[in-house]
Amino acid sequence: MTEIGTGPQGAQAFELSSKDGDTRVAEFEVRARSLPRKLQHYLHANPTVVPAIVLLIGVVAFSLVVGGRFLSMFNMSLIIQQVTIIGVIGVAQTLIVITAGIDLSVGATMVLCSVIMGKLAVMMGVPAPLALGIGLAVGALCGAMNGLLVTGFKLPPFIVTLGTWSIFFALNLWYSASQTIRSQDVAKAAPLLQWLGRPVDVLGARFTYGSFFMLGLVALIWYVLNRTAFGRHLYAVGDDPDAARLTGIRTDRILFSVYVLAGLISALGGWALIGRIGSVSPQAGQTANLDSITAVVVGGASLFGGRGSIIGTLIGALIVGVFRNGLALSGVDVLWQEFTVGWLIIIAVALDQWIRKVSA
Repeated sequence: MTEIGTGPQGAQAFELSSKDGDTRVAEFEVRARSLPRKLQHYLHANPTVVPAIVLLIGVVAFSLVVGGRFLSMFNMSLIIQQVTIIGVIGVAQTLIVITAGIDLSVGATMVLCSVIMGKLAVMMGVPAPLALGIGLAVGALCGAMNGLLVTGFKLPPFIVTLGTWSIFFALNLWYSASQTIRSQDVAKAAPLLQWLGRPVDVLGARFTYGSFFMLGLVALIWYVLNRTAFGRHLYAVGDDPDAARLTGIRTDRILFSVYVLAGLISALGGWALIGRIGSVSPQAGQTANLDSITAVVVGGASLFGGRGSIIGTLIGALIVGVFRNGLALSGVDVLWQEFTVGWLIIIAVALDQWIRKVSA
């Protein structure tokens, strides 16, 4: 095999000689990557870069428009408090999205578990730690139901969780009788349920234990996804389940475990929800499902699976919080705040489609 030429495009030709004297020329063209192509590869390898840039742009823009009120320590801590629930539920949603699924029931699971915790502890006199444990167990069972339908009956996750969303929401209204448990009653009978809502003053800013809980949960799941075999298997299943199965990964077991874990995290979100609003309301968290998907998508995760990060979801939740807070301080109507968030989702999905072409 003899090299016979190199073209200006980086093409290389090779002369191949056979025993009977035939000479064939094979030409391989290797073009240098264009700048957009390099950018695609970089963003594909670093999915949190774009959300981080958007967050930075949002903070700078609103600090210029609103002024010192936006950048005050109190307002920054308020944004973190406001995204606590979205952040916790977003963690659960991220795990499902990485597997190329989607869970429309995380919000309903969260509210159902909060109602169960509150009613057991306040109305029935069950010790608060036991009521909390039962609520967490119910969340895991809700996730197990989703996982069983997805893995055992091979039903699409979207359809399964759309159905269980209605089921869990109906159970929530039935068990609670559509009645709210007042914050005074919760504080008197089960203060543990409000513990995540307790304020903590740090350098002029006011956080809650729930905010630190969210950050701790993000750190824990980040470690699981990036430092354990379970996390590597999770990405493999989301990227190509058939290839993962051929390598010996028990894909159904991974998927089932992910849905159970998502249900458990949603129940933890129910605990954080009680701390956030103080009371136990069956009508709370109505937008949690869509908010969690928004945080995950804006945070750089791919709805096609195999790509996403917990840090990106946290940044995505902060982006939503920053834009809503900044627009509110700017005097923008709530209607146009939702309009802006909607465009953020569309742009994030379009950008994901463009980045995915790098592997096409």
